[in-house]
Amino acid sequence: MPLPLFRKSLQWQGYDLKKAHQVLETSLKWTHEDRLGQRDLIFKHHLKTNAFYNTHVQNKSVPWEALPILTKADLQQPLHQRLSKGYSTKNVFKGKTSGSSGHPFSFAKDKFCHAMTWAAFDHAYQQHGIDLDRSLEARFYGIPSSGLPRLKEQLKDFVGNRHRFSIFDMSDSVLKGYLDRFRESEYHYINGYTSSIVLFAKYCQPQNVVLKEICPSLKVCIVTSEMLFEDDRTLLESVLGIPVINEYGSSETGLIAIQNADGDFALNNKTLFIEVVDHQNQPVPDGTVGKILITDLFNKAHPFIRYEIGDLGSISTHNGIQILEQLQGRTSDIARLPNGKVIPGLTFYYVTKSVMSDSNNVLEFIIIQKEALVFEVQYVAQKELTALEKEKIAKAMATYADASIEIVFTRKERLDRSKRGKLKQFMSEVS
Repeated sequence: MPLPLFRKSLQWQGYDLKKAHQVLETSLKWTHEDRLGQRDLIFKHHLKTNAFYNTHVQNKSVPWEALPILTKADLQQPLHQRLSKGYSTKNVFKGKTSGSSGHPFSFAKDKFCHAMTWAAFDHAYQQHGIDLDRSLEARFYGIPSSGLPRLKEQLKDFVGNRHRFSIFDMSDSVLKGYLDRFRESEYHYINGYTSSIVLFAKYCQPQNVVLKEICPSLKVCIVTSEMLFEDDRTLLESVLGIPVINEYGSSETGLIAIQNADGDFALNNKTLFIEVVDHQNQPVPDGTVGKILITDLFNKAHPFIRYEIGDLGSISTHNGIQILEQLQGRTSDIARLPNGKVIPGLTFYYVTKSVMSDSNNVLEFIIIQKEALVFEVQYVAQKELTALEKEKIAKAMATYADASIEIVFTRKERLDRSKRGKLKQFMSEVS
């Protein structure tokens, strides 16, 4: 039985998880008016104590919907210049975004806000039978290659009761070792990047392995940080033999949405206020896709007020709760074509995936817009795509774009991932 260190370690570091859980229990009972009240309190706090945010908001008396949007580019200035009165870089939790949007920045949370972030995760995971103190995690994530950053991650893994499965090398010999670890260990859940867990499942599938059968202690698989497509969910649930839980969050705001026990992709409106707006920054009706905005209801050290997270999605209400109805990827991941079309990059990825799903050959792929009408499909496969497969993919992409687009296919041994191990399914090199 592992040592129950996770919750204690947070308390020791000054993150009052006990108090955070008490406040979280109160927030579970909030009405919509209560959430609006908490939203207005954090807004007024930053107007009063934060010089950076005061400069950002020229007109303090406009209604909430007319307040300016806070973008990642706005936050690309020294952290100490963005902190509220009473906070310094020495008495806050500090972090950095991954920079996958092209606008990396440092951020801060006051210690109670960070405790609230963990309380939200703790509460969500408990719904699925996961105890962060005692449930052993199989963690499919990246890890720094050496030095102090690597040691820090290894210490976090020890305290957090996690076994790390590094995803920078997922060759067959490595995946065989991973499968052996499941045979030898009593993991309670899998957590990590969607594409890497899918790759592991594709290795297991030809061997007729059902992971739950060789590791009976497994309860759920939580996928995060990347899109989860329905055919990938079907594959994972078949090969892993356990429910797959979709999670959506960010390093700077914490948990944004997670599937609950009923299967609804429930928004975390206990610690966050979440909106969707159009490209003119106007609110959209429920069910309409737009830009996702986040307001952190408890971060007093650093303002995240109507913060544009960088993703597109829609919100609706189901079974009396707000759910994330659609998540369509990053706002920056778009293809601009000479004919005037502006197409979400995941459209290309999705139609290509629908063709490739007919073949068990391709393990994973990405799409890069190299020039205005030139797209490269980089893929990992046992053998080259056939001429017929390439023709089908080209026709499918042309249907959504322009008949004159050129598709270049490049077979690779492995795809380039970010420093953290994320796989970006679509990117454009066209300015």
